[in-house]
Amino acid sequence: MSASKKHVAADVSRRMLAFLVSAILATSTSFLVHAADLSRQIPEPLPDHPGNTFLAGEPVTVALPAQLPETATSWRLLDEADHELDRGTFGSTPPNRLDLGARTVGFYRIEFLDKEDGLLDWTSAAVLARLRAPTPLDSPVCLDLATSWFARDNPIDQSRFANLASLAGVNWVRDRMRWSEMEPEPGRFATHTTYDSAADIQHAAGLQVLQVFHDTPPWAREGRRGGEFATDLRHVFRFGQAMARRFKGRVQAWEPWNEANVSTFGSHTVDQICSWQKAAWLGFKAGDPGVTVGWNVTTTVPTVQQTTGILANEAWPYYDTYNIHTYDWAHSYLGLWEQARAATAGRPLWITESDRGLQHLGNAPWFDLSRHDERLKAEYIGQSYAQSFFAGSSRHFHFILGHYTESNGVQFSLLRKDFTPRAGYVALAAVGRFLAGAKVIGRWQPGNDITGILFRAQPDGEARDVLVVWAEKDVDWPQRGKTKAGLNLPDGLKPIAAFDYLGRSVEVPNELTSAPVYLLLPTGEGTKLPLENPPSMAADPGGVPCPIVLQAVFPSDQRVKVEDRPWSQGYAYGFEPGKPVSFKLRAYNFGDQPATGGIIATNLPAGWQLTRGAWHVSLPPGDLAEFDVEFRASEDGSTDDLCRLHGDFKGFGRPALAFRMKHSDTASQP
Repeated sequence: MSASKKHVAADVSRRMLAFLVSAILATSTSFLVHAADLSRQIPEPLPDHPGNTFLAGEPVTVALPAQLPETATSWRLLDEADHELDRGTFGSTPPNRLDLGARTVGFYRIEFLDKEDGLLDWTSAAVLARLRAPTPLDSPVCLDLATSWFARDNPIDQSRFANLASLAGVNWVRDRMRWSEMEPEPGRFATHTTYDSAADIQHAAGLQVLQVFHDTPPWAREGRRGGEFATDLRHVFRFGQAMARRFKGRVQAWEPWNEANVSTFGSHTVDQICSWQKAAWLGFKAGDPGVTVGWNVTTTVPTVQQTTGILANEAWPYYDTYNIHTYDWAHSYLGLWEQARAATAGRPLWITESDRGLQHLGNAPWFDLSRHDERLKAEYIGQSYAQSFFAGSSRHFHFILGHYTESNGVQFSLLRKDFTPRAGYVALAAVGRFLAGAKVIGRWQPGNDITGILFRAQPDGEARDVLVVWAEKDVDWPQRGKTKAGLNLPDGLKPIAAFDYLGRSVEVPNELTSAPVYLLLPTGEGTKLPLENPPSMAADPGGVPCPIVLQAVFPSDQRVKVEDRPWSQGYAYGFEPGKPVSFKLRAYNFGDQPATGGIIATNLPAGWQLTRGAWHVSLPPGDLAEFDVEFRASEDGSTDDLCRLHGDFKGFGRPALAFRMKHSDTASQP
């Protein structure tokens, strides 16, 4: 709509104020509101024990591989370290299931051999400890499942994923959704979908669900790619509102995009991400004020420029959690996440994807890791969760449960194609058990490459201090697993119990390796250790959400890639000094009452000029105003800076917009 067609505004009504207040209050209570909807019991395995996963005390009867040759005459049972535990022979032909009797907690590899003891095939099994109490609703141990995609339109497999996550003590799971499938035409939503069945099944399993989408339906693209934001922010507002209503009580949290700052998911600038976040948050809250709406998660190494842009756009009232992804080494989390902690603005930090992938063997379709790497990966699981919580996260989602590899030859999954476990799945169950409801207390680093993270937690339903401790250098995969160091606890610090990285009961070790050990201590005893405090998190700057959202719409080819620090990625708008830059300035009214106000340029970089620096806006509910804007930078002006605009809509608030302009010669085109 052109500026000449704007409508006259009226004062904000009590209804609008009530909406804003309820949304703000819901932000602080949303975890409790939707957690109360859950009925969480101690999980039991499904009757068919998918993936050969059992609980301690159950007879272990393993399904044989579907294509096992009839020439198999014997079997042998190995642990994760290739120690032979048992062996036996078949009769005339192999049975459908192999009875291994009762087994203790651990990971098991079952090999099938010919008469010369040659390996024909193998499968795996897991024995987990039975949880003694339901997983606490505030437990930080979470897992990415992507159930709706991994088990598309397959409720049986969806139930298997949910059950295996529950048995491992997982609190939250992350799913995936395609907007284009949910809303194939404007305002017309698909009926019962794979997303509905997955939500129902995960909810019934007592899991809290985080849902994310990252596509735009064709009807909303306006000539852009499907992997980019819809230009008209009203589309995501309406979609969020509809999804919040539809999945209320079944999906407890949403991320309104995935990794928008990188080329894989749209090559968006920080201001685009912030404007999108605001519209999405307002939409979801309009549909369900109690739902949690996280930051539309970003990835790669967080940068000062990214955090500065988020804060300059005053986006923090529009996210209930600040979400990032990491595929960096766990020993680097503390330093790399400094800017993420600054961007939280008093909100919890969620890590909704995390892993450090390993190269698989190329044995399609299984794409297994080597035996050595399988064990290293399992040892890394506990390190990753523990160091994430110390570095500031309150929820950590490992990527990923189901079988998943990428074209670069990296294997990520905790399960094989047939749901049978990798050792990493058993290691995850140890984390879920011993760090149930965990709150980090501090870090112990006595030297000799030893790291210990102390938690107050509820392992097996009992309040304990839990020290997760291991020895490892800050090295890459080829050098890992070689470090050993003596464990010397302070006098008088006596663990109640000790468990290894797979959850097996052990004696308190004299020597540590890269495999974490969980030492259970009486509550409060762990503070006898000389501890380093966790890093401080950013304070809440205050402020409330405003239903008026500002947006800058530049041509797609105006964006340039920036790498402000190694292993980071982002985008800004490119310019050439002395040449005009044009864009469209939009203002949206996502409230239910008319709004009138003005927008002014509050800060321009030195040497920059706008053809116009103020705009009057009248907006009816649900409408937008659009203005053509042109500016240019002088030859000696700033080459990398923020342009800032603010609105003033009395009774509604002061919306902010800040976008980054970068000299095109200092950046590369996406």
